[in-house]
Amino acid sequence: MKKPFPNLENPTRRNLQRLFLLRSVMVAFMLAATLTLFYLNIPLPKLPIAFAVGGMLLLNVMTLLRLKKFSNVTDQELLLQLLGDLIALTVLFYFTGGYSNPLVWMYLLPLTVAAVALKREYAWLLAIIAVSCYSTLVFYYVPLSHLHMHYLAGKSLDIHLVGMWLGFVVSAGIIAFFVTRIGQSLRDYDQMMASIREKSLESERALSLGTLATSAAHELGTPLATMAVISKELAQDLANQPEQLQQLEIIRTQIGRCKEILSSITNHAGQSRADAGHGLMLSQFLQEAIQRWRDTRPATELIVDLNNGSNDPLIFTDRTLSQAIQNLLDNAADASPERVLLNASWDNNTLKIQIRDFGNGLSDEVKKQLGTPFFSSKNGNGMGLGVYLTEIILAKFGGTLTLSNQSEGGVLTVVKLPLHKLRIDH
Repeated sequence: MKKPFPNLENPTRRNLQRLFLLRSVMVAFMLAATLTLFYLNIPLPKLPIAFAVGGMLLLNVMTLLRLKKFSNVTDQELLLQLLGDLIALTVLFYFTGGYSNPLVWMYLLPLTVAAVALKREYAWLLAIIAVSCYSTLVFYYVPLSHLHMHYLAGKSLDIHLVGMWLGFVVSAGIIAFFVTRIGQSLRDYDQMMASIREKSLESERALSLGTLATSAAHELGTPLATMAVISKELAQDLANQPEQLQQLEIIRTQIGRCKEILSSITNHAGQSRADAGHGLMLSQFLQEAIQRWRDTRPATELIVDLNNGSNDPLIFTDRTLSQAIQNLLDNAADASPERVLLNASWDNNTLKIQIRDFGNGLSDEVKKQLGTPFFSSKNGNGMGLGVYLTEIILAKFGGTLTLSNQSEGGVLTVVKLPLHKLRIDH
């Protein structure tokens, strides 16, 4: 059975969390660079730097409070956050050398986040604003003195080139770390959406099948009623022929079974479980499902072992679950018409049903396609819906279905069902 899709949080929220970390790294790097320049006795305007760095710190505090109190984050909010970063960087660069500032590469970090996390219009808007700010800094800025050359321990040191090298190293690391995680977040979200679409298609397919089944039940009612009348008249005519009468009785039993199935479809469509007053003990529910199947397949020997110990909970009598068990028994009997084994055991939490046939097993091709609607491994003699419908029914109750080839031949089918969704609380 397909695994349920993972429970993922809003991807924009996760991107905002990563922007919070990215901004923290940027602030730490700017503080470290500023302290280094002060240590080298290079004069810097303290108030504008404090204003820009303090603004980014305040924005980060607001972001942290926002993430703690609210879960929903929009693209517009992420856009405003990135705009705040661009404004703070522009103020910083204006008072610290403009376009010649070795830290001007930091403009690329908000743009990289926008390109990965936001839709195209927002990313281009930020790109235009960033280019405009950078272009303005080419003409308007407060120059810094003694920035390019400095002498340390008797050696010439180009502060500008060192800053550019260090900026490249840091930016490469930041982009590799954060952007890959943003990309993974988007891939996880795409996977979740693909799973949702797949589940939606399965639901639509199941609804379509239910509609067709109800329509077929309505149309088959008249011919079955005619067959029942004719079989009753034939029974009167064959009253003195016991052998033919016995065969006719099998036909009448099968007609009655068909009418019961059709009546169940029309009367209980959409009903997932019966009322609590119509509950059954689990062992009785299994025995009735097994007996209904035996009535339809009298030629196949079914060896049953019900192992319940002293625990026999009261459960809802869900007809769809009974039908799922009969579908699996039908598949086993088709593969092994002479003999089929069924073992059912349960405890307080789980029901486990094992059905064993002695046929030819499952080929690799059948294993890949099994559970696909309208795929049949019976050489055109089946509709290809048994396993598919069984998986849908079991999934409704949180159950699992596995089929495996046995070394001595045949297939072992294992059903596991949590009982808490079936049990009637006293």
